[in-house]
Amino acid sequence: MNYRSVRDISDTIRTNLYKIPESIDLIVGIPRSGLFAASLIGLQKNLKFVSLEVFLFNGEIRSGSTRFSRNANIKFPLDAKHILLVDDSTSSGASMKSALDEIRGIEYTGQISTCAIYTTKEAPAVDIWFEVLPHTRIFEWNLMHREFLSQCCVDLDGVLCWDPTEEENDDGNKYLEFIATAKPLLIPSYPIGRIVTSRLEKYRKPTIEWLNKHQINFSQLDMLDLPDAETRRRLNIHAKFKSHIYSNDSAMRLFIESEKNQAVEIARRSGKFALSFSTQELFAPGITLPYAQQATQRWLKKGKNFLYQLMNRK
Repeated sequence: MNYRSVRDISDTIRTNLYKIPESIDLIVGIPRSGLFAASLIGLQKNLKFVSLEVFLFNGEIRSGSTRFSRNANIKFPLDAKHILLVDDSTSSGASMKSALDEIRGIEYTGQISTCAIYTTKEAPAVDIWFEVLPHTRIFEWNLMHREFLSQCCVDLDGVLCWDPTEEENDDGNKYLEFIATAKPLLIPSYPIGRIVTSRLEKYRKPTIEWLNKHQINFSQLDMLDLPDAETRRRLNIHAKFKSHIYSNDSAMRLFIESEKNQAVEIARRSGKFALSFSTQELFAPGITLPYAQQATQRWLKKGKNFLYQLMNRK
């Protein structure tokens, strides 16, 4: 499984700018994700960029007044002599082919270079590509808007909605008020396979009401069946509980967890991939470097506590 974050695509573009011919005088982005990639290239190269739609209708290109672009003389897209047609990724090549057909349909006479940030060895050739990225590949900017979500376990607080404050997390009326009024962070476009949360089972009804209110569809909701928050804190079994659900469902291929340390632990315990939503890091199963670092910190803390107790014995 290959995951790329917003930071990853920005780094990849920045380190591959040398591949873009200096004769390019306009960047054209294929909606929607291609617009994101085109804007990053345009800003780094200090060139104007437009959407495919604006290019086809030859709409006036406007830019900010804080700095002048290298192609400031181009007022309308069709004035460009050499365009770079950009998509974030290519696989079947259908989107790129369709965009090329539309541009040729308006009889544009300038030069066209095609560019994909991510491609595969099997994909139809583009003129410029930045990284070969095999399937299965997942991107931060469309993670919540793909059918792949049906194969994911997704944490609730910190992924679908904001986390409660310490004051709100009172395991009482304030917490009930939080559940009812919490603002969503992301609204998925497709049903989630399983929502797996450390929220207590006794809050199932208001949690489902909140999910329905925000039209978040899911196949299953797994909640921690403990009597109260104090017991949950004492047992500290968040990652163990989530890993058990995840590892016993063969249809689930990715766990999207809000907190990094839990994501590391879930990957280790389940033997499957886990994504830290807060840091946008994908953790592979097994004894990885992050897990080793985490374990070392735990043992160092235990060692310090032991030494402290030993030195303070009467």
